[in-house]
Amino acid sequence: MADRKSSGSSSSRLSARRKERAENEAKKEEKTPKEGEKAEVNGANPSVENGEAATANGATANGENAEKPEPMELPPFEIITGDRMDPFFYKFQFKNVEYSSGRNKTFLCYLVDQGPGASGLLRGYIEDEHAGGHAEEAFFRQVLPDYDPAVKYTITWYMSSSPCAACAAKLVEILKARKSVRLSIFSARLFEWEEPEIQAGLKALAAAGCKLRMMKPLDFTYTWDTFVENDDQTFAPWEDCQENYEYYQDKLADILQ
Repeated sequence: MADRKSSGSSSSRLSARRKERAENEAKKEEKTPKEGEKAEVNGANPSVENGEAATANGATANGENAEKPEPMELPPFEIITGDRMDPFFYKFQFKNVEYSSGRNKTFLCYLVDQGPGASGLLRGYIEDEHAGGHAEEAFFRQVLPDYDPAVKYTITWYMSSSPCAACAAKLVEILKARKSVRLSIFSARLFEWEEPEIQAGLKALAAAGCKLRMMKPLDFTYTWDTFVENDDQTFAPWEDCQENYEYYQDKLADILQ
């Protein structure tokens, strides 16, 4: 026991001396600049400032001889079109939840009936990234760019989210200019439905003759069978699918009344 006490006492004294020595060395460093350094003047270190200036001058000199890289412009996200979409994207993007966090795209599934003289229905989907043109505008630019007043167009859209205010305004203009177009929009969710400009846009769409309705559970089953690479798997509605439809349909009815 005596050896341990003696050893502990010696260790304590050694630690105290080391601490005292370290404090003294720290005080010396504060008073005396290190070898090869100049004392600070008015709170600034000339050697550091000169070094930075030299570095800057060197970089400037080298930059004069080297070509300056031009800023790279990233292209906007492209509009994606196809016949059938990935089932994971469908289940995530079309899920009619109230808070659509992470869903920064619009998926638009379309059917176009051009009357008895046409070869058949046009069918497919459009996907956007909300960085370039939106899916609604892209439909009339890519899918149906030409308009024949003699043809009666019956267009049905199943959308992951209802149109924004800007798209609603453009659709109103199109419907007014193309009198033989009948457009129905069935949406899984209402986009920012509490905003006054969104509500005004939906009202203007309805006044222009566009049929607006929320997607029912049967609509999800239909779009799954028609527009999704489902590998013959049956669509299984998520929890609260019917309840969420009723919630959104009530909100839409309040807006359009």
